[in-house]
Amino acid sequence: MVTGSPWWANAVIYQTYLRSFADSNGDGVGDLVGLRHRLHHLVDLGVDGLWLNPCFRSPHADHGYDVADYRDIDPLYGRLSDFEELLAEVHRLGLRLLVDIVPNHCSVEHPWFQEALRAGPGAAARRRFIFRPGRGASGELPPNNWQSVFGGPAWTRVPDGEWYLHLFAPDQPDFNWEDADVVAEFDDVIRFWLDRGVDGLRIDVAHGLIKAPGLPDWAGPADYNPHMWNQPGVHAIHQRWRRLVANYDPDRVIVGEVWPPSAADLRAYAGPDRLCQVFYFDLLAQPWSAAAFRAAIDRGLAAGAGEHRLAWTMGNHDVHRQVTRLGQNRSPDPVPYADISLARLTSPSDLDAGRRRARAALLLLLSLPGSVYLYQGDELGLPEVFDLRDEDRQDPIWFRSGGAELGRDGCRVPLPWTADGPTFGFTEGPRAWLPQPDWFGPYAVERQRDDRTSTLSLHRAAIALRAKLFTGSVLRWGETGRDDVLALERDGVVCLVNFGGRPYPITATLGDVILASDDSATVERERVLPGDCAAWLSQGGLALS
Repeated sequence: MVTGSPWWANAVIYQTYLRSFADSNGDGVGDLVGLRHRLHHLVDLGVDGLWLNPCFRSPHADHGYDVADYRDIDPLYGRLSDFEELLAEVHRLGLRLLVDIVPNHCSVEHPWFQEALRAGPGAAARRRFIFRPGRGASGELPPNNWQSVFGGPAWTRVPDGEWYLHLFAPDQPDFNWEDADVVAEFDDVIRFWLDRGVDGLRIDVAHGLIKAPGLPDWAGPADYNPHMWNQPGVHAIHQRWRRLVANYDPDRVIVGEVWPPSAADLRAYAGPDRLCQVFYFDLLAQPWSAAAFRAAIDRGLAAGAGEHRLAWTMGNHDVHRQVTRLGQNRSPDPVPYADISLARLTSPSDLDAGRRRARAALLLLLSLPGSVYLYQGDELGLPEVFDLRDEDRQDPIWFRSGGAELGRDGCRVPLPWTADGPTFGFTEGPRAWLPQPDWFGPYAVERQRDDRTSTLSLHRAAIALRAKLFTGSVLRWGETGRDDVLALERDGVVCLVNFGGRPYPITATLGDVILASDDSATVERERVLPGDCAAWLSQGGLALS
């Protein structure tokens, strides 16, 4: 923890995709009891806490991001008492827990939306959502030309002729945040979970709550519609929540999922009277390049103003796994949900390069000031699972695109705990909700736990050292003499990253090797940093800028 700062300022948080973490009852779906029984994995890893993806009541059209009841646990995952027992165990082990709040949209099965459908046009119940008459002679056309993130129009027509807005799937109607009922409802939802003792909130789609006045058509590029995102009114909502949380305990955290048009726009989202932190996604959209990573880090540091306002990450449940992305060494789309060409081009040599680069990226990531979020399975070096059968895929992106886009199933395949068995220890039942590939065995926790060269062991060592080595917020770049090698210094420790293929000599201007993403003893003995490798070193006499 950074001296004088809240616990979350320099924390390492583990993202738990609940349905794929551990199953306790044999139904093939991860649950709260399974997570509680496996919490020792997080303790051994050395993280400070966990972010729990939505586990509220839901019909699971988007695996929990379509919420039907924000104050109860879905039976698929357990009961509210199971959540409370999990939270108590998390705290007993010295960890913190963040819950995922989904305020932009709910499920079509939410009681409010069902009431709105029954009430008809003009009713107060409809004002909680964004209903509009259609265009055309008989209202047969959508109210505007907005497109859903998941593909197709962002509008669906109901039997009485009106249309409702959904920025995601039709099963996820958007709330109208201009309505007082919506504002009061989420105040109460947040209090409900804070009253149970959660340590923080992750806000889903925090940049999308307010839409442009009048809902005008968008004539610009299809990949970003500014009428749907980053409207100024979102900040008043975040300010309200920050005051609410601070009245409970100023040590609790609110971190926002924000996708702004530029890194500079992040400044408006986090601060003393707004969100505590925002996710910074630029790093997961970069090719394996020293120039690209340095520029992305500089943009983030400028936006975060050096005040630990950024939550850095290289992966999550919405993007292809970093081993696969880095092995391809290409810039993906800004939201790289479904680059189908990756499935066709990934080869054993790509994956070997991706594993080395992901290990090096870990040391770079953990060197940065602010919090770091790790996605479950990345500590095992899991690559994207492409060899899923069409009939096993469940992501709405797959269905909305007619199979043209793979969607996010490949990064959500359940974890391998043991090297053998039909589900690699994930469940005692015969099958996991998404089938695991035959090649998962070498990645299993059991296989990596006692192997000092494993990706899991590297994560444990690096997280433990981060807590001891890095306490300040000042980062400075060093001179390396090569365009493909980066050196950054923080708190007297240098992170040296070789993005190229040629070895880089660790000269007398650099100090002792503390940890390397390849074998540390070999790097220290030979004083050479191999390609696609990173190391932490005592600062020595490195020239800093």
